[in-house]
Amino acid sequence: MADAKVIPFDDDRSRSTGASRSARRRSAGSGGRGQGPSAAAPVVGTAAVSALPGQQDASLPQGEPQRAGQPLEGAEPGGWDRRIAGGLAFLRRRVTGEYDVDEFGYDKELTDQVLMSMLRPVYEKYFRVEVKGIENIPSDGGALIVSNHSGTLPLDGLMLQVAVHDNHPAGRHLRLLAADLVFMLPVVNELARKAGHTLACAEDAERLLRRGELVGVMPEGFKGIGKPFGERYKLQRFGRGGFVSTALRAGVPIVPCSIVGAEEIYPMIGNSKTLARLLGFPYFPITPTFPWLGPLGAVPLPTKWTIQFGEPISTSGYPVEAAEDPMLMFNLTDQVREQIQHTLYKLLVQRRSVFF
Repeated sequence: MADAKVIPFDDDRSRSTGASRSARRRSAGSGGRGQGPSAAAPVVGTAAVSALPGQQDASLPQGEPQRAGQPLEGAEPGGWDRRIAGGLAFLRRRVTGEYDVDEFGYDKELTDQVLMSMLRPVYEKYFRVEVKGIENIPSDGGALIVSNHSGTLPLDGLMLQVAVHDNHPAGRHLRLLAADLVFMLPVVNELARKAGHTLACAEDAERLLRRGELVGVMPEGFKGIGKPFGERYKLQRFGRGGFVSTALRAGVPIVPCSIVGAEEIYPMIGNSKTLARLLGFPYFPITPTFPWLGPLGAVPLPTKWTIQFGEPISTSGYPVEAAEDPMLMFNLTDQVREQIQHTLYKLLVQRRSVFF
């Protein structure tokens, strides 16, 4: 099998834990985002009591009026009947095909109700992600989030997607740009498309940005996630500035993003290049637990993560032809890279421990 190619995000190359979080979540079948009109409405059980004028329920403290439809203490509004009905409605739509998928294959309902629900426990309980600067992401319109990349396996992209969706006041969805290897793997290919990811090329990115989508890119590519543990938190080359050119053509701001904690989940102490060539991977990691412990060695270490979004860099003041200026591309790329690197060092100094 040939070596896997990294498609750099350049326009001149080919297509080769916030308080408002719970208010935006929806469990499967609870009538959340992306759910059609057939979703079950809230069911008022027998615990909901309506008081007649001049009367008061005996279970309430004397002198405290009872509001119409107020559930008794300890009763859960909707209950399991609402969840079951919503779940059945969701399954019916999947079987009958009554759900929407955009031109890139993005399935919003499946992402909200299933994929996010699967990732959320890892995000909240395992990595205990702390998010800072979420207000720097615009509430609407297109924007390009540029982040560092690390961790041997690209879990940082998935955690970044949950961080944006669960912490942003508008509950925005992040559309990540991925390398060609992601779309060559069975199962992974289909899930990536369903979750809204697309190939890391300028054409797709510009189409998404012009549609007002939030797009995420990690310009380090495999150089970032496959670097040795001794080079952790040292940013690799950001390419030729293709992401800057795309942001300029679309007229959207660039939001630098720094992720701390992902570097230590799989400390890469070696790289078997022979196995990598045989399997068609860009690298084959050797860690203190993998491959020595077998499948158990593939379990990431429970590090404490911090994701910080920096001040957006506006591109609206540049003319259209600025996207073809190589010197401007270099300067803006270097500005974004330096801002991410500086924030990484700042977060590293502030953190108490890798695991706490």
